[in-house]
Amino acid sequence: MSGREVLALYRRIFRVARQWRAAIPADTEAERQYIKDEARQLFRKNKNITNTNEIMLCIHEANARVEMGLHYGTPYPRMIHMPPTAVPKTNTKERKTQERIRKQAKPVYMHSDDDVDR
Repeated sequence: MSGREVLALYRRIFRVARQWRAAIPADTEAERQYIKDEARQLFRKNKNITNTNEIMLCIHEANARVEMGLHYGTPYPRMIHMPPTAVPKTNTKERKTQERIRKQAKPVYMHSDDDVDR
């Protein structure tokens, strides 16, 4: 069943890209291309995942990103708020705590974005 869901989601993303209208009409084509490129990149990155729970998490993330993009009218991921206590410390014990806090603060639509963890 996951294979069908993934394929339907992939097609839905490309349908959204085809019908996308940017707030600034001159940016419409660039934003459409961004949506397509981002989908291709993330689907290729995750194509070898076999764990059912991880697949469902990826599907949930993709659906969240599509819905947020449609709701806010921007295809780009929204900025996330990190708690003030998530600032890295030099002590290794405190650093582990900060990493845990950052991981917990990361929203579902940002799990595939590698830049957030850095």
